[in-house]
Amino acid sequence: MNISVKTLILTAVAVMTSMTVTAQTSQKLTANKTNEYGLIYTLPKTTLTVALSARKTVKTPGEFYLYAKKYLGTDPIVTPSTTWELVGAQVVPGAVADMERQYMAQFKSGTSPFMMLTAEDFPLALNDEGYEMPSMPSVTLKGEDAKPTILEQPVARQAMTEEMLQSHSSAKRAELAATKIYELRQQRNDIIAGQAENMPSDGQAMQLALDNLAAQEAALTAMFLGTTSTSTEVKTYNFTPEASSDAAKVVIARLSVVDGLVDASNLSGDPVYLNLTVTERGKLPVNEKGVVKTFPKGGVAYCIPGAMNAVVTFGGKTIVKESIEVAQYGVVFGLEPSLFTNKKETSYLHYNPLTGAILELGTK
Repeated sequence: MNISVKTLILTAVAVMTSMTVTAQTSQKLTANKTNEYGLIYTLPKTTLTVALSARKTVKTPGEFYLYAKKYLGTDPIVTPSTTWELVGAQVVPGAVADMERQYMAQFKSGTSPFMMLTAEDFPLALNDEGYEMPSMPSVTLKGEDAKPTILEQPVARQAMTEEMLQSHSSAKRAELAATKIYELRQQRNDIIAGQAENMPSDGQAMQLALDNLAAQEAALTAMFLGTTSTSTEVKTYNFTPEASSDAAKVVIARLSVVDGLVDASNLSGDPVYLNLTVTERGKLPVNEKGVVKTFPKGGVAYCIPGAMNAVVTFGGKTIVKESIEVAQYGVVFGLEPSLFTNKKETSYLHYNPLTGAILELGTK
């Protein structure tokens, strides 16, 4: 039965005397004389964590970009730029206490059924102390820092000749850099052909030499063509679906060309939408005549959840779509408390801690 907050307060002291912690993530609540053989618990409300992954791309012109076409015949990066792109999303269900769904299961005097609760007081199991809470879904998207560009690595200094370092003319330095690029290419060709004056002693030494020449060439080339650096950031946003709404479209975040992912209230960015559509509403069970069953007196409450499609869109494109069970789209019903006190065939119950639904009902 659904109980009032006042009743909960009056019985709280008695309940605490029969509760023992069995693990960091669960606690045991036993029905006994102290709590008048009643177990009090709260069913969960489904929440959503939306994780967004955005890639930042920074393009920087090289020192000699004005001479790239002349010496390398290639169009370079000519203007510094920073762009952001939404590259991934996840919608991960979670749960918080639904204070409107607090219940007390009332058992027969002289019995001692027990309930395992999560740390948030969600029901986990009834009459099964060894049941382990199933793995909860979590955000798996990972951020990634930008790696140093070739011009930020020691090889860039190594590629510079003394004459390049001493010259004060940009045009002259560009000419010297282009000359060095062609020298490096020739050295590589000579090593591969076995015609170098100082050939590497073995295959490993040859590969090291070729790699070093390629890195120096890449550094000098970047001085003409510029560099591109990428990094990825991941941010999370929380949302709780409303029980009464069949559909919702909310701006969960925004993507700014300057700051990347920002809050929904920051109008500097384009909106990232979370679209919710109810696909199923939980229904109370009926008997063989199609009449809705009555909630058992003192019954063990559980949720018959509904479901929804959760879709993240940006710029008119779908980034991710998930089908998720939702507690608040469902209804609450109860099991006969006598199922859990029958000494000849005692039942056990496993809950879904995200929705309060039945995962498994059996007998010991």
